Amino acid sequence: MAEINYSSRDHLIGDLLNAKQGGDNWILVANYWSGAAAPKTRRFKAKLIWSDTAFYALFEAQQAEELIVSSRPDLTKKTMNLWDRDVVEIFLAPDLSAPRRYFEFEVAPTGEWLDVAIDLTSGERITDWDYRSGMETAARIEDGRVRMAMKIPWEAFGRKPKTGDVWRGNILRCVGKGPERGYLAWQPTRTETPNFHVPDKFGEFKFVGQR
Repeated sequence: MAEINYSSRDHLIGDLLNAKQGGDNWILVANYWSGAAAPKTRRFKAKLIWSDTAFYALFEAQQAEELIVSSRPDLTKKTMNLWDRDVVEIFLAPDLSAPRRYFEFEVAPTGEWLDVAIDLTSGERITDWDYRSGMETAARIEDGRVRMAMKIPWEAFGRKPKTGDVWRGNILRCVGKGPERGYLAWQPTRTETPNFHVPDKFGEFKFVGQR
């Protein structure tokens, strides 16, 4: 189980990206979807925060290889097929009784983003491509590292959590290209081929702190 730590104030997305984030509350993602260890140069970590107004995720990813990104990013709208390039993702299922209904949020090193709502309860993946979460993103490419952040208002989930609540989900990264492309997962899905959409393998996120 990972913790989502409470903040008593709202955060601007740029401030979240630029702030020094110390402490021990980082979630390390060090394995591929298969469960095999990923090289240190591809590992990343995430810090999850919640406030009265929004959910926040900050990602720090090692970057020792060529970036696979768009040469003409458009941040004014969601970018379809963003998962085909370098990207970090988080899946969140707010209802413990319905983990096969969840939301997918992605952010790339360019700041490009994607948000979709997914329903797998029938056994077939039904994706709402018109879903609008109101998410904000920010990103910065540094020497040997990429930092990315997202902010999502509670209205996007149809509910606001309280201290002690548990949601399910996963934290993921796609990096590289060709046969060497890597698919990292906080909770490995262990499918035959790379597949992140396996709710049975989702981990748990607990909202902690005072309100």
